[in-house]
Amino acid sequence: MHFDRELDVKGLNCPLPILRTKKALSDMSPGQVLHVLATDPGSLKDFQAFARQTGNELLSSAEVDRVFEYFLKRK
Repeated sequence: MHFDRELDVKGLNCPLPILRTKKALSDMSPGQVLHVLATDPGSLKDFQAFARQTGNELLSSAEVDRVFEYFLKRK
């Protein structure tokens, strides 16, 4: 999937992945896509709730070898 910016938050635990994602999205333009890499097992629920609460769109999420990958579209 095409993305405009990548954010690596591997090794960080809640709430840091969400806080760093929020900051990264605030520096992006509406419609741009952020690719996030995380290792926190609770991050899936966190990113789903974050998207729901902020209006940013969670385009996809996947897990490969204990690394969670998210694509978020800025509102």
